[in-house]
Amino acid sequence: MEISESPSIVRRRKVSRRPTASLKARLHQTLAREIGTKIVSGIYSPGESLPGEIAASQERRVSRAAYREAVRILAAKGLVESRQKAGTLVTERSRWNLLDPDVLHWILSSNSDPTFPERLFELRSIIEPAAASLAAERRTDEDVVAIETALAEMRRHPPDSPAGELADEQFHEAMFAAAGNDVLSRLASIIAASVKFVAEYKREKHIERDTWPDHKALFDAIRAGKPRAAGGAMVNLIAHARADTNSGAAPKHRVAAG
Repeated sequence: MEISESPSIVRRRKVSRRPTASLKARLHQTLAREIGTKIVSGIYSPGESLPGEIAASQERRVSRAAYREAVRILAAKGLVESRQKAGTLVTERSRWNLLDPDVLHWILSSNSDPTFPERLFELRSIIEPAAASLAAERRTDEDVVAIETALAEMRRHPPDSPAGELADEQFHEAMFAAAGNDVLSRLASIIAASVKFVAEYKREKHIERDTWPDHKALFDAIRAGKPRAAGGAMVNLIAHARADTNSGAAPKHRVAAG
């Protein structure tokens, strides 16, 4: 005898689950990254109007709410603005928040401005040696442990591998925290974008120089409480990273990930 399912079970099977909050957030971020990369790479020019909400959401097969939220993200980063009767317009570069980690990563990974990495290295050369010196003066035992842990993680993974890259970012973040200046620590995200760019560049160009010794020298100076040595070690670290990115042709155009 064939047993039929109850109507309630059938109804439950037909009900589709709604996207979770995390899935919605990832969708917003994915859309913002896609559009933002097109803006910083010049596909959308300053003053140009983005596609309308209805047309854009239909083209990308996403909800209007998701597209609207992506545009809000871009507006918060200074890349677009909404005007009555004109729609959503791309802003001039002078209005972009170039210190925003996403904007930095989109510019670097799209290779839309070949001179931008050098300007970022100039900024690092001003900020990081001073931060390293402060870290040597002010580091606590907890700070030393955090920096050493990141250094050990760098040693565990191949140089410039994704895992090694993450450990490298954590090393610099811990160093900024050790400087004991919460305003200065906000700049760690800028350094993380540069570290990511250098690691991706070296992977693409098969540049195999190991940065661990540079980081070890910096850590030793911070742990020993030697500000001048720490500043000098950071100068060397940045100089070597800059030399790595100048050792080959500019990287190919690639869309930012994450």
